[in-house]
Amino acid sequence: MRSSFIESARQAIAIEREAIDALTDRIDHTFETACDLIMQCSGRVVVTGMGKSGHIGKKIAATLASTGTPSFFVHPGEASHGDLGMITGDDVVLAISNSGQTGEVLTILPLIKRMGAPLISMTGDPDSVLAREAEANLDVSVPREACPLGLAPTSSTTATLVMGDALAVALLEARGFSAEDFAFSHPGGSLGRRLLLRVSDIMHTGERVPRVSPTTLLSEALLEISGKGLGMTTVVDDQGLMVGVFTDGDLRRTLDRNLDVHVTPIQDVMTIGGKRIYEDQLAAEALKIMDEVKITALPVIDRHNNLVGAINMHDLLRAGVL
Repeated sequence: MRSSFIESARQAIAIEREAIDALTDRIDHTFETACDLIMQCSGRVVVTGMGKSGHIGKKIAATLASTGTPSFFVHPGEASHGDLGMITGDDVVLAISNSGQTGEVLTILPLIKRMGAPLISMTGDPDSVLAREAEANLDVSVPREACPLGLAPTSSTTATLVMGDALAVALLEARGFSAEDFAFSHPGGSLGRRLLLRVSDIMHTGERVPRVSPTTLLSEALLEISGKGLGMTTVVDDQGLMVGVFTDGDLRRTLDRNLDVHVTPIQDVMTIGGKRIYEDQLAAEALKIMDEVKITALPVIDRHNNLVGAINMHDLLRAGVL
């Protein structure tokens, strides 16, 4: 019994791989026409389809929308009862039907034609009504379904999904869609946080930033470090410019020298200059610096070297940058 599970699963994968491989030769001038229609579209790509084709259509619409091609899904049955008003002549309609004869889809074709919205179809029958009515029909026919009964949409839906991905990727590259563009569509994801979140968005500011003057005694500086809880203090001159930093590591080195913390000024033991980051840099860049030099906090400055904040590893962790 267990071996038959494995054999059935492998057979299904082999059949679906065969269906995907067959798509390669169908990426031709018709596919280019479909891409051109969408690139010239001043509205949105409206995807429609019934049943399993509808489920695939929703995913294709979502992929298009997240990769630079505004798109949404309209259920063809609901379109006949008011939702057709969501479609305008400025849009492109992408209709999906394996048979190319789905009644709910065919019902709205005359109205789509009347409003002047270009029609792209994905069908398993290039001679079907839907395929013939479309300006571009993307052939997603398959030799056979992975379902041994030949009934459940399996290979056909996989082929349609892959064709949709091919369309989205081709459009993405044609638009010059960048990783930062993608992040704007996914601000809640880890990529969005890495590419959009600036140091200034999460840094400590004002009284929360540890700072002392160059002449501050080391004992007082230690109180500042302890009170602000960032594991370091900045050293700032009278003009507000950062001249150095004193960290836990500097403290260990200082103690090794047997210096008296009650008479030693911070300027004698601080790291001159020190690692820092600009407020307008990405939070991910702060993480990179901390990783490279094995520190857990960074002073934040503006482009004139004025101290404006501080950031540590816990801030990055809370913000989801890690």
